[in-house]
Amino acid sequence: MKETIKNIKEVYQFGKEYKKNLIGMIIGVVMGTIIGIIVPLLTAKQIVYFTSSLWKQLLIMSLVIFAVQAYVAFAAMFFTRRNHQYFSKGTMKNIQMKLGKEILKISQNDIDKNSSGMFIQRIINDTEKMADFISWKGLDNLRLIFGNIGALFATFVINRQVFLYYLFVSIILTILNIEKTRKYGQKDKQFRKQTERVSGLTGELVRGVRDIKMLNAKESFMMKLEENITEQNWQRFEMAKINMIYKYIIDTLKAIFEFGLVILLIYLVKNNTISIAIAIALFNYKSGIMTIVMEKVSNLLELAKGFNISCDRVFSILDDETFKKEKFGDKHLEKVDGNFEFKNVTFGYDENKLVLDNINFKINSGEMIGFVGRSGAGKTTIFNLLCKMYNVKSGEILIENENINKLDESSIRGNITIISQNPYIFNLSIRDNLKLVKEDLTEEEMIEACKIACLDEFIESLPDKYDTIVGEAGVILSGGQKQRLAIARALIQKTKIILFDEATSSLDNETQAEIQKAIMNLKDEYTILIIAHRLSTIVNCDKIMVLEEGKISDHGTNEELLSRNNTYQTLYKTEILK
Repeated sequence: MKETIKNIKEVYQFGKEYKKNLIGMIIGVVMGTIIGIIVPLLTAKQIVYFTSSLWKQLLIMSLVIFAVQAYVAFAAMFFTRRNHQYFSKGTMKNIQMKLGKEILKISQNDIDKNSSGMFIQRIINDTEKMADFISWKGLDNLRLIFGNIGALFATFVINRQVFLYYLFVSIILTILNIEKTRKYGQKDKQFRKQTERVSGLTGELVRGVRDIKMLNAKESFMMKLEENITEQNWQRFEMAKINMIYKYIIDTLKAIFEFGLVILLIYLVKNNTISIAIAIALFNYKSGIMTIVMEKVSNLLELAKGFNISCDRVFSILDDETFKKEKFGDKHLEKVDGNFEFKNVTFGYDENKLVLDNINFKINSGEMIGFVGRSGAGKTTIFNLLCKMYNVKSGEILIENENINKLDESSIRGNITIISQNPYIFNLSIRDNLKLVKEDLTEEEMIEACKIACLDEFIESLPDKYDTIVGEAGVILSGGQKQRLAIARALIQKTKIILFDEATSSLDNETQAEIQKAIMNLKDEYTILIIAHRLSTIVNCDKIMVLEEGKISDHGTNEELLSRNNTYQTLYKTEILK
């Protein structure tokens, strides 16, 4: 109970701006509850008038009941449901937006360890459960519970013996419903975890459909998906089994209790304790007390359990304990020229294995620097550390002579762009992909950036030109077109440091030449770092650094390294022989 109240308070913070709607909804629920208590008493009177042939009084009472019940429908529609939509959807939107912002702050290490399905489920399903519980679903169950408690109150007024019997039945059935909810909640936690796995695999099926086809991995992937869906369905069955078993027990007990109620009422009538009319009225309360109240208590308990589970899952992302958040400094650089330095930097993704071992180098503004080395030498890691995607184990990284740990996020990522071998392009138009980095982008700026990136001719050949939707992950674009669009995006963002991470490794010679031309258009104006799979990409660099086993073993121009460095010579000969 304490946990539920605590979570309600926390969730309410996201819906405070819709306070008026919540008040309107509560007013509707309270009025409905009061009416729910009154109607059984009026119905009892109605039965008495009917059995006593008091037709005038019966007619008046029937009109009163009709008017009261008509108001319930009106209140439910205008005071409750309408306000519920505003409060619930508004609260859910606010939680989802907060959750999205916090996910973007999670450290890359923790993102790497978890599937996208886990985050998707929490943003979509859990937030909906949280918002619904504190609005319509929770309050409506309370309304029905309190309304039908009126029937129990009526029995107390009419006959204490029947009241005690109903009270005993209510306690027994409530205990069973609480136990059912406890066991159901345990299974629900496992079910949600498995649902996250299925959601993650389903997402990978859609996003990775091309690779699955090309790898001829349809059967193995589908087998993996089937295993997880089967496990998900089994856990769903286990939850259904708990409901089924307890429903059978509860329904059987209700039948026994109803039979006992009939015997009790016959006994009371025989002993002239109550009249037949009153016995009928008391008997008619059984539906509200034995069925509706118990069902709604059970529903409310299940909703509360699910609500608390959802709160735990969502708040675990919002706090800093379960998922560590990225930490930045508070110093802002007004101007970045593109100078940076690695000083004695050591780093490893795994505590027991270093990727970079005490490396040192300095890059000056406007330089074009190449990085070469065998796979796993640490080239991409240098880029990740420069963008503060990960934190160094020891040493420091300086931008404009300032340690990046002291700089705010904008000073680092607002001045660095990475263009990878397969840059992520969003399922938007070309124009909107470019406007993501500058909302007030002008037509002239957009066209100029695409010209420098050697992309303008291709865009002009499209029927919708800059308004062409490129599909998920830029599916309608070739690898070279994605990279050129990413270059245009970097130009619009106007970052002084541009990092090319093997951006031409999988391209044909003609496309590589176009990318190379686009890169050369940037020379001198930007600080450019290039991780090269093809050495032809970096032959014109001011300096080339050779990485071996996490260290910079040598550096120099293309000609200098060819004349003295065995590793570079081997890489060069290997490319020539291809």
